[in-house]
Amino acid sequence: MTALDMCNLQTALAILATLCLTVSGYKNGKVEKACESMLPEHHSHPNATTSPCTLTASVSEFGPGDQIKVTLSGDKHFQGFLMQARDASNPVGSAVGSFTLVDPKISQLLTCNNIEGSAVSHTSDAQETEIQVIWNAPPEAPPTVQFFATVVVHYQTFWVKLPGPVISQKGMTQTPPHSTTTNLFTNSATTTTSLLPQPFTSEGCGRWKSCIVDPVGCNPSVDTSCFFLSYSTSGQTVLFELSGPAEGYVSFALSKDEWMGDDDVYLCANDGGHVSVDAAYTTGRRYPEVASKSVLTDVGWRVSDGVIQCRFSRSIYIPQDLNRFSLNHSYYLFLAHGTADYGMIHRHKRQPLISAHPQLITGPPNILTGSRSPLLMKSHGALMLISWMLAGSTGTLMAGYFKPDWPEQTLFGQKIWFQVHRGLMSLAVLLTAVGFIFPFVYRQKWSSGAGAHPYLGCTVMMLAFCQPIIAAFRPPPDSSRRWIFHWFHWGVGNAAEIIAGASMLSGIRQQSLLLPYPWTTGVLSGFVVWNIVLKLVLQLHKQGVIKKGSKDEDETPVLSDISGSASWDTKFRVPVLALFVLGNSVFCITLLDAITRI
Repeated sequence: MTALDMCNLQTALAILATLCLTVSGYKNGKVEKACESMLPEHHSHPNATTSPCTLTASVSEFGPGDQIKVTLSGDKHFQGFLMQARDASNPVGSAVGSFTLVDPKISQLLTCNNIEGSAVSHTSDAQETEIQVIWNAPPEAPPTVQFFATVVVHYQTFWVKLPGPVISQKGMTQTPPHSTTTNLFTNSATTTTSLLPQPFTSEGCGRWKSCIVDPVGCNPSVDTSCFFLSYSTSGQTVLFELSGPAEGYVSFALSKDEWMGDDDVYLCANDGGHVSVDAAYTTGRRYPEVASKSVLTDVGWRVSDGVIQCRFSRSIYIPQDLNRFSLNHSYYLFLAHGTADYGMIHRHKRQPLISAHPQLITGPPNILTGSRSPLLMKSHGALMLISWMLAGSTGTLMAGYFKPDWPEQTLFGQKIWFQVHRGLMSLAVLLTAVGFIFPFVYRQKWSSGAGAHPYLGCTVMMLAFCQPIIAAFRPPPDSSRRWIFHWFHWGVGNAAEIIAGASMLSGIRQQSLLLPYPWTTGVLSGFVVWNIVLKLVLQLHKQGVIKKGSKDEDETPVLSDISGSASWDTKFRVPVLALFVLGNSVFCITLLDAITRI
């Protein structure tokens, strides 16, 4: 995990954090893109209940050039609005006339259909209860004019194209206004929504329904930390059940590959205790686009103990919505969750759970397995842990404290400490280089949201490659420049080891290899402390602070003292080395086991 949980190029999922609670998602009111439909891009359906806001006009008749005061007021505060006047006989046509502002602090003019000032919108997301503007009748006004307004109370609570008063030119008969809302958002299926009486259960998984759960073996009926998705076929429809602990939303997607993007998505978002259940579609890595027409039936939901649950049915094939995948095919299943504000979802901070294989949705019942981390990223993390928790740490220990040992013995023609040091460090560099490549293969883009980890990983990789190059140009042992090599080689090696530790600490919190928190962080911190303590013991021994208790100098010959001291030093250091390797192995294996479980 040192190099690169994201030295690998990634473009983070677009969250559109600027979509704040206003028309078209812009709290500054610059919503010209909504001029024609007056529909906010809030990835949700407009409210079908009675609006708390009303439109009124100061007169019922007008003449060309007249100025009419129009008031938008509400029983509750609203955060955004868009107001227009249109031909009452053609309410889907272009805006008519222009407006003059009464209070520029809370309203602003927009240019719709190339007519300057033909619409009015908010200037911020400040809460208001009343807006007043002046409508200027154009010289060639239609016989009857009707005012319309879209009002946003908060992100997922909004009313579109509310019909206001109809005013007529003087001397002309008022034309009854056409309906402006009929068939604007007609559901393609009759949707019934209900509260679920009890949580879902894993009973029946593999027998009459297919299930995927995380962690493995959990049951959503008793375990509030269980993420659960099940589906079962009945005739020409499929029933889905989705459950999971989340602050804002749980979701799943049908994907044709193991990459997010261009997927058939289903969202269950908690909005103040009410769960909105929507079908959506992702294009690339952009924010999911909620379907304008409902394709879900038998919708039910439940929120309890921090767990969001929703249930719905959908037809196996929906020809009128090309973004809905046919359920007669096989897809990877993605389970994700995250936070939401007023029903507006944010990017998930944890990697989605992805099924191990594509699944035929209408196939026989099955119990599915999955992982929240791709195999490449698991391999990346495993190689980096082995490289720096075992090979690298032991190799530097040998060079720092074991040069005096086994002076008369060689291994392949070189001193034992040198061959062990060179072999382990070569292995560390090799494993680091291989592991370094995997994130590049997986991500293919630099990750701007991975924090310091990719930079630390790249630094470790460069320092690791520098070491064999430095060693290849080392001067002879008796050279006057040997000390320069010694300190440079020592400094680069220790810097690489320290930065590798920091990189591992940041790497285990990356989204693509998010190990359980906080205990895995504790394990890695314990590894660091363990290394410091044992190296401190060896350093104290090297400085003579820890030494063998000697007898009276007159009782033992001098040569025996020297020989005995050297033998005792080796006997002291070797058990410390064994303890060092054993402890590091335990820490490393613990983290490797955590990687296999995610």
